[in-house]
Amino acid sequence: MSVSVELADEQQRAVDAEDLVSLARHVLAERHVPDDMAGTLLLVDRETMTQLNADHLGERGATDVLAFPIDAVGESPSGVPAVLGDVVLCPEVAAEQAPRFDRSAHDELRLLTVHGLLHLLGMDHAEEAEEREMFALTEQLLVSHRRGTAPR
Repeated sequence: MSVSVELADEQQRAVDAEDLVSLARHVLAERHVPDDMAGTLLLVDRETMTQLNADHLGERGATDVLAFPIDAVGESPSGVPAVLGDVVLCPEVAAEQAPRFDRSAHDELRLLTVHGLLHLLGMDHAEEAEEREMFALTEQLLVSHRRGTAPR
């Protein structure tokens, strides 16, 4: 059994949804998230992301990824359904910024998926040491998924 990951695609760009869901399950398994938790990946257009960014962070313009944690791992009593949270991705923004990092649009979405999930799991990058740890872990998880490493 694996953590339940649902994907809702509310935008127009072609996206390899199966790969993103597979990656999300891999990340959550690698981070030892209990099987009875659920999470959602939500793909939105620029307008929706702009509004979410303004409403929740007070920032102007669209961003690439937002994470909305709901239940922390281990917080809910056993047998009670728990929702890890939502990762909201904007494929349009990801596609625009991907060339700056010498990545394809899909590889950028993959990186942002991992990044958002790590935020749901409580990681942050406000401090330099946290940033190094989070970005190193992101790369490890991307590599292990690409290699087909079985989740532990």
